[in-house]
Amino acid sequence: MRRADRLFQIVQLIRGRRLTTAAFLAGRLEVSERTVYRDIADLQRQGVPLEGEAGIGYRLGQGFDLPPLMFTQDEARALVAAARLAQSWVDPALGASIDGALGKILSVLPMASRAAAESLALYAPAIALDDVTRAHLRTLREAVQARRKLWLDYRDEGGKASERQVRPLGCFYWGKVWTLAAWCELRQDFRAFRMDRIRDAQMLEDVFRDEPGRTLADLRRRIEANCAEGRTI
Repeated sequence: MRRADRLFQIVQLIRGRRLTTAAFLAGRLEVSERTVYRDIADLQRQGVPLEGEAGIGYRLGQGFDLPPLMFTQDEARALVAAARLAQSWVDPALGASIDGALGKILSVLPMASRAAAESLALYAPAIALDDVTRAHLRTLREAVQARRKLWLDYRDEGGKASERQVRPLGCFYWGKVWTLAAWCELRQDFRAFRMDRIRDAQMLEDVFRDEPGRTLADLRRRIEANCAEGRTI
């Protein structure tokens, strides 16, 4: 990759994330972290408002933007593939939004790229989600986004019923099932709830805030540590 192209990619990667570390950039660009630090310094000298510092991460300052990008034919095909797969694994409301967003993207592509993307012979029949998961996924993801507590009527693997009040942190897809990762106020610990075992889910009025030891970042650190030891949460 030419250096000019690498500098452009750095700006693109940083502006697409809240905070981007040099390690992440080095991995994506297949260069050393020292090279990333040097490139960041060069961009800053050229007037690109990159905020942050080594060891913490970088973000793009307000008021800076780049012209709209055009996609290559391979990138356009990748977008169509991702959209088709995603539509089979999300709730109908989000699926409709994916379809609308994809249509807007395709409408501004050059004719050759659009034709190449639309002719992609990769499909995902819309039968992936069971009815229970499809019914609950929208409620759960909206609760995560609104940071509102949930009341759950849940059945464990053995069919035993329990009622839980939880702080929803994220919806995770594991290749076969969707789960809700949450802080369970009954157990006072993180728990993962399979969506196909949730009998009922209601979003409560209670809004929760991040507290040390109960955040998504804390959960992800635990998952990483447990995976390294061969355990689950």
